[in-house]
Amino acid sequence: MTSLTHDRRGAGPPLLLIHGIGSHWQVWAPLLDRLAPHRDVISVDLPGFGTSPLWPAPAAGVTPGSVPHLAGLVESFLDTLGLGAVEVGGSSMGGGIALELGRRGRASAVTAFSPVGFWPTGGGRWGRFVVGAARAGSTTLDPLLPRLLATRAGRAALCSVFYAHPSRLDPQECLSAARALARAPGFAASRTAFGGLTPWSGADIGPLAGVPVTIAWGTRDAVLPYRKQAFRARAALPGARHVTLPGCGHLPFPDAPDRCAELLLSAQSQ
Repeated sequence: MTSLTHDRRGAGPPLLLIHGIGSHWQVWAPLLDRLAPHRDVISVDLPGFGTSPLWPAPAAGVTPGSVPHLAGLVESFLDTLGLGAVEVGGSSMGGGIALELGRRGRASAVTAFSPVGFWPTGGGRWGRFVVGAARAGSTTLDPLLPRLLATRAGRAALCSVFYAHPSRLDPQECLSAARALARAPGFAASRTAFGGLTPWSGADIGPLAGVPVTIAWGTRDAVLPYRKQAFRARAALPGARHVTLPGCGHLPFPDAPDRCAELLLSAQSQ
C-alpha cells in the first residue's frame, strides 16, 4: 500500500491522525483548525475505510484488517511521504495502531483516545457487538438516515453510542459518518481481527518505552467502557500520561475539542 486518501494541512512537525474502525479522517474535523497552526497535520483514511481502497492480499501469517496489519500499511504510507518517526494520534482502533507504530519505532510521540487492546484476553466481545450493531443499523436505515439525522431526537437515538452529546452534532457530519460506517469494505475483517488482538502489556513494548505516550479516555465511553479499560491501560503502561475526559464519549472530539487538541499538541512535553 503506497497511497491512502488523506487530508493534509498546517505547518510544523508532522502529526499523523488515525481514525477507528468504520470511521474516516473527518472524525478529526473538530480539532483540525486548532492543530494546523502548530503542526503539519495528516489525517488519513485507513485502507478499507473512508475512500481508501481495500488492502491487497496480505503476506502469509498476517491477519487481514488487524492492528499489526494496518500498522504495517500505515508505515508504507509514511514511507511514500518520506517521513520517519512522527507524532501520532489515534482513536479506538486507530489508538491501537498508534501504539503499535510506537512499538515499531515509527512514532516520536503517541496520543491514543480510548485505544483498543486493554481488554482481557477474549474480552473485546462488547466492543465488537456495539460496532457491529451500529453498522447493521446504519445499513438497514440508510434510506431514512437523512430525515432521521436531521432531528435532534434522531441524532440522540442513533449516535449516542459514540458521542456523549449527539443532539449537538451537525446532521450532515452524522450522515457522512453513518454512511462511512455502513460502506467500509474493511470493517468485517477488522472487527473479526479484534477477537485475536493480544491485550497490551508492558512486557513487549519495544521502542514505545522511550516515547512520550498519552492515553485519554472519556468517562461516558459506551464502546470501550472507561472504568475497567482505562484501569488496565494504567497498569500496562504505567509510564504514560493517563488523562480522564469527564463527560466525553468514545469519540470525544466534538465534546471537548480544546482539551483533545491540547493533549495532541503537548504530547512531546508530557
